[in-house]
Formats: sequence, C-alpha cells, structure tokens
Amino acid sequence: MATNKRSQNPTKETETKKTKEGKQNDIFASCSFSNLGLHSTLCDQLRERMGFEAPTLVQAQAIPVILSGRHVLVNAATGTGKTVAYLAPIIHHLNAYETRVQRSDGTFALVLVPTRELCMQVYEILQKLLHRFHWIVPGYIMGGENRSKEKARLRKGISILVATPGRLLDHLKNTSSFLHSNLRWIIFDEADMILELGFGKEIEGILDLLGSRPDEFAGKESAGSSNSKPQRQNLLLSATLNEKVNHLAKISLENPVMIGLDDKKIQPVLSFEGLGSLGSDVNAELKHPDKLMSSAVADFRVPAQLVQRYVKAPCGSRLAVLLSILKHLFESGPSQKVVVFFSTCDAVDFHYSLLSEFKLSPNSQPEELRQLFIRSKTFRLHGNMKQEDRRTTFQAFKTEKMALLLSTDVAARGLDFPKVRFIIQYDSPGEATEYVHRVGRTARMGERGDSLLFLQPIEMDYLQDLEKHGESLTEYPLLKVLDTFPLNDQKHHFKKVLTLELHPWVLCLQKALESFIVAQPSMKKLAMDAFCSWIRAYTAHRGELKRIFMVKKLHLGHVAKSFALKEQPSFVGNSFQKQTKKRKREEKRKGLSKPKKRKFPSKT
Repeated sequence: MATNKRSQNPTKETETKKTKEGKQNDIFASCSFSNLGLHSTLCDQLRERMGFEAPTLVQAQAIPVILSGRHVLVNAATGTGKTVAYLAPIIHHLNAYETRVQRSDGTFALVLVPTRELCMQVYEILQKLLHRFHWIVPGYIMGGENRSKEKARLRKGISILVATPGRLLDHLKNTSSFLHSNLRWIIFDEADMILELGFGKEIEGILDLLGSRPDEFAGKESAGSSNSKPQRQNLLLSATLNEKVNHLAKISLENPVMIGLDDKKIQPVLSFEGLGSLGSDVNAELKHPDKLMSSAVADFRVPAQLVQRYVKAPCGSRLAVLLSILKHLFESGPSQKVVVFFSTCDAVDFHYSLLSEFKLSPNSQPEELRQLFIRSKTFRLHGNMKQEDRRTTFQAFKTEKMALLLSTDVAARGLDFPKVRFIIQYDSPGEATEYVHRVGRTARMGERGDSLLFLQPIEMDYLQDLEKHGESLTEYPLLKVLDTFPLNDQKHHFKKVLTLELHPWVLCLQKALESFIVAQPSMKKLAMDAFCSWIRAYTAHRGELKRIFMVKKLHLGHVAKSFALKEQPSFVGNSFQKQTKKRKREEKRKGLSKPKKRKFPSKT
C-alpha cells in the first residue's frame, strides 16, 4: 500500500518550508513601498496609520503586478497583509487620475467579502489609508444594515465600496441610483469562504450584471475604443485553493498572474489560457499556459511561525480541561488574548454564561469575596447575535490587551484581531480548510502565535487528515499543566495518574461545575440546548470526515458531562428526540416534506 510522502516526515517538511519562507523574506527585507511604485503620500500613510515600515513578502510580490493592471490570484497565509496588497494599488491609481475622482463618478472599485465583520474591518483600513486622499470616498453595504440608508449613500456616490455578496446583488438589481459605469476593479477577498457560505449563485449574478466574465472582456475590448472606459481588473485572494475557488478563477479572471503558488502545484486545466506562475520577472514570458492549481488536494498556507499543538481529552473531561488551560494561559502571562472556537451558537452562549459566572473557591470563603474562575474580560460572537451587538464585540475585543473571545466560525475568516496569542479549537473544525482559517487569527504579520486543537481519543485520525496537507501537530503537555493547580489552596505533588479522567484536579473541577449547573436553572437550560445542538453539529460532518467523527461512537453520558450535566444521557437524549418527533409532526400537519430520519445510539 502506497503511503503519502508528505506525511512520512512532516516535521522535516515544515522546517524546509520555514527555511524557504525565511530566505524569501530576506530577499524583500530591503524593499520599500516606494520601490514598489506607490505614491510617496500613500507610503507615508502605510507607515504612519498602518505601522508598515516595509512591505511583507506577499505585498512585495503582489503590489507591482496589481499596479501593472494584470488579473491576479493570490494564495497566501492569513495575516500576511493581503488587504493592503490590493487596496494600496487601487488608491495609487485613483490618485493618479488627471481629473480628481468625484462622488458623482460613482464606484470605481468593489471589494467582496464573506462576513459583516470582515466588511467593517476592510472599511476601517480604507479609512486609514484614505486620510490624506479625502476626495476618494470609502463605503460599505452589508446584510443587517438599513437598506434605505445604504441606498442614500450609494446615490451620493462611493469610490471604493466594500460589500457582502447578497446585499450587493440586491442593490445592483433594485437601486437604480447605484452608478457603477466607471467600475475598474473587482476584488474577491477570502474567496473560498465566500463560496463555502453558499454565495456562488450571487457571485455569478454579480459578474453577469457587471459584465466581468473573461469572455466578456474580449468583446468589450474589440467593440470599444482605446479611450472609452478603463480596462477591467479582477483580483482573487484566498488562504486555501480548492475546486470551488478554481471555478471562480475560471469565470472571473483573464490570464492571471498567480502569486504564492509553487510551480510543482500547478496542473493542467482545460479551457484556460495564459495562466502564469509568478517568477523573478512578472513581465517575462509566462511559462505555464493552460495551467491552474490542481484541486485534488487543496493547498493550505499557515504562518511559518505558528506553533501547532493538539490535546487528547476524553469527552467527559473536555470542559474541565478547557477551563484549566484557559486559567493557566491567563495566569501565566500579563497580556493574553485568546480565541476559542465552537461549532454552534448555543455552545458559545452556554460557555459564555458559564465563564461569566462560575467561581471556584474554598467553601469557607464568603460568596462576595470569591473571584471568577477565569479572571479576564470575556466576549462572545456568533451569527445569531444582533448586528449592533456583533459590531460592539468586534471593536471591544480588538482594543483589549487581555481578553477571551468565544466564537463560532464567523470569526474564522479574514478578521484581524491585534495581538491574539492563542487559538483554541474546542470543537473540531471539520474540513481542513476551516482549521487553517481558524488558526490564522494568530501569528499574524510575522508575530509568534500558538494554536491548540481538542480531539477525543476516537477522533485522533483527524491528525492524519491534516498531515495530508502538510500540517503537523505536536502534543500539548496537559498533565504538566494540570499538576500546577492546587487543591484546597494547597499545592499537591500528585502521584502518576494513569488516566486523565482520574486526575484529582479534573475530578474536583468537574464536581464543582456540575454542582454549579444544578443550582442554576437558567444555566441548566443553556447546557441542555448546547448539548442538543452539539449532537446535531457532530452528525453534520461530510465526506471522509464521517469516518472520523461518528456519532455512533459517542458515549452520550460523557457528552452530557462535557456540558456539566448530571442527567443520564437517556433523559437528555429522549428530551432531544421528543423535540425532534414534535417538530416532524408539526411539519407533517402543515404539509411540509418529511426530513430524513436521524438515528442516535440509545446504548449508553
């Protein structure tokens, strides 16, 4: 049986990758933004407002190509400055127009992003870069905002518009005052996430309405005169490349230059002409016609300075282990920012309430003197929150020096939270692409970062799935951390523990958590809701991952313990099944189609 060559020695491969990236960074170390061809005022803004003394590797590679007018596909790790890499050339060109651009000219550049939070982040970066270019007007439109107010802003005119796909398509169809006849740039930021969230049809609709497909470029060029309209330039940026991103590249890019891809990863693709791999001279003759990134195995890019580890935690001890690691992190460093990812909104709400109220102190100590178990500001972020609450959380966590953010994957793509040191994936990300984007919230712009992946013993094969993509994880020293905690305010030298579940500290903390939940009816309700939604999410794994994350292998009693529930799984499980049967009866009575039956193990 053939073995995967990439997984035979992943550590050596990682070291080789880091060495190669280090050499590339050395090459561009002496480079400056002015050397790349950007206007001196814009270079000052990058230094004063954004803190860039010199361009990153991706910026040094991409900016000259974008300035040249070529279509570009950028595959680079998160946190490498991709946003500035495409915004700076656009601002440079708009500033260079003989006649200053005016609001009445409409929109010149469209930036498409997958989430509302990323939309606001790109808009804020635009505001900083345009501080000395006040005649170039930035703006944004996105779901959850007042459509009438957006319509009024579009009527006045927005030079560079940041948008989510659904809301943009809505305005293209229904807002007649939205002027985009001077449109020159379309940028797909976090393109893979845009497609993963199901915006494929919206993107095709947008391209059709704007006339931005490759086969339409040639027609416009032959039909139009040389001084009619500026040539259209599309840019596509993504930390992962897969089949869906390849398809978007085919329908939106014309003869693109590919940045961040190795030649060995480029494979032939039919009906695609003139694709090139960025070499030493971007204007040189392209060496790879009719080629595009092979989608057999998606290409992932994580920061070389990221330390990736995993913790093997039995299901029933997961909650106690999570709280112990968080306590250790916040007590070991004066300024820690940590992001913990969960699979469901209910799980975020439960853990947020738990960490906001749970205290563990000697019983002899008065209640008012007891301190929270995790002494840090805690925030939550998920898709079911109101837009204003999401925006407040996003801004507050960015400004804090020491804070904890509990989130679903809504925070996993593109968001730049400064100084995040640690990423914890408490619930498995499923697809390896999601793993890459979650860990990308740390180790940004060359800074060091750590990531920790929680796995149950039955899920350890997931490490092999990551190794297929060149990502190797080492084990976290969990027992060493647990041994540092005192029992009854006294340090104990624990004898060697055979199993994690029997560790005295884990037993003590688990008992305290269960007692806390029993005494708080509202917390118990949150825990049961989180349990049910977690089971549903666990059954939703697709493809090959179903072999690793099998609900039939779960012990529902241990799953209940991971939410500090004392109830037997039959009680919680039956409660969930009763709700499911009730929903099916209501659907049948209303004449709705019968959903597929989900089977849950009754064995405990």
